[in-house]
Amino acid sequence: MVLHPLNETGELRPEATVYWWRVQLREVWVFLFLIVPSMAISLFAIRRGHVGFVLAAWAVILRDLGLVLLVAYFLWRNGEGWGKLGWTLSHLWREIALGVVLFIPFFMGVAGTEWLLKQAGLKGPSAPLPSFATVHDAPQVVLALLMVAMAAVAEETIFRGYLLLRFGATMRNMTLAVICSSLVFALGHGYEGTVGLATVGLMGVALCLLYLWRGSLVAAITVHFLQDFVAIVLVGILKFW
Repeated sequence: MVLHPLNETGELRPEATVYWWRVQLREVWVFLFLIVPSMAISLFAIRRGHVGFVLAAWAVILRDLGLVLLVAYFLWRNGEGWGKLGWTLSHLWREIALGVVLFIPFFMGVAGTEWLLKQAGLKGPSAPLPSFATVHDAPQVVLALLMVAMAAVAEETIFRGYLLLRFGATMRNMTLAVICSSLVFALGHGYEGTVGLATVGLMGVALCLLYLWRGSLVAAITVHFLQDFVAIVLVGILKFW
């Protein structure tokens, strides 16, 4: 239970002063962690005139870490545990194995969807990956592994674990919640054109359904990681090997 800082007369409770100072301090630190790295990286990118893979990768890692911290703060403020979002170690290896098995039809479905959308005349990217998402050497492969692992864990926690449940609670319609969560998830892939937006949106729907089916984030994280691993890390390795 969160202690309100004001009493019935509107005056600050003495016992709440330190507590609420700590609450606000945590809030400020989370907020600064979200905005300062991205602002600093943006400034550096403008001075350089372009965004390379290393810069883009660190921007993604810091952004996702900041968002997870924000989710953690919200959970703490509401007295909720991580288990509510689907973070559970119950049947961990079984869930990972399920994610590995489901990745094959998932990957084929993504590729098939992209092909159909392009055949329908929708606009896609001119290259499989933009320059800022393409690795060029071995050290960048290590950074790419860190990035795709962070993205899989963070984005599933944010879009499936947190946002989907919050949409469901506020809209009281899980179907609409799945659609809205997937739309927000797709917004970060605008650089992939209309085809990318539509494909990522459908990926989001599939991952939402997997999460709701399993009641756990583990299988969805596994599928997400493998999808990004193949698209970014493996493709990059094959290019410069």
